[in-house]
Amino acid sequence: MQSSAVPELAHTHTRPIHWLATATAVAGVVAFSSVLQPGAATAAQPAAPRTKSAPAHTTPPDPAAVTFPIECGPVKAVVKKKASGDLDGDGRPETVAVVHCDSPMGTPPDGVYVLTRGAGGGKPRVVATLLDPEDGTTVTDFAVSHGAVTATLLGYSSADVPRCCPDVKSDAKWRWQNGSFVRSAPAGARSV
Repeated sequence: MQSSAVPELAHTHTRPIHWLATATAVAGVVAFSSVLQPGAATAAQPAAPRTKSAPAHTTPPDPAAVTFPIECGPVKAVVKKKASGDLDGDGRPETVAVVHCDSPMGTPPDGVYVLTRGAGGGKPRVVATLLDPEDGTTVTDFAVSHGAVTATLLGYSSADVPRCCPDVKSDAKWRWQNGSFVRSAPAGARSV
């Protein structure tokens, strides 16, 4: 029998405590990363050159002036993200707002709403619901660009999946076509 020139190292043999320590460290990183969230989306289309035939009112609708069609019980609805751009090609910007209930615990589902105002200005109003909060989905990446709304959606494959840990990820894109918003999945759509 030959003896090795290198002594046997205790840390080269995995034991259950090593797996437990690794799982605890990973859980800590995931929990910490859920606390750190990116700032609000501020993407907007660049302003087009003004012409004499352009509509007089080009200020995007303000989500603070709208009552959203979301049931929040005793808490209020909050705008999580917003972005503006001309989605229907009429020369006036619309605002798209990601809204959820201001829940003190958990991850409340998001609704995505399109706001507009009439040609003469007036109070902003919700004209379309792109994502209903009853779907149980949350929105991460979100932008309005080139006449389309894009978002990354996190959801759940079944009711058995804990609400803390979405296990389905997909990309969605909405574009105004023939008088309504049509949803499609952009190239590169994925699921976890």
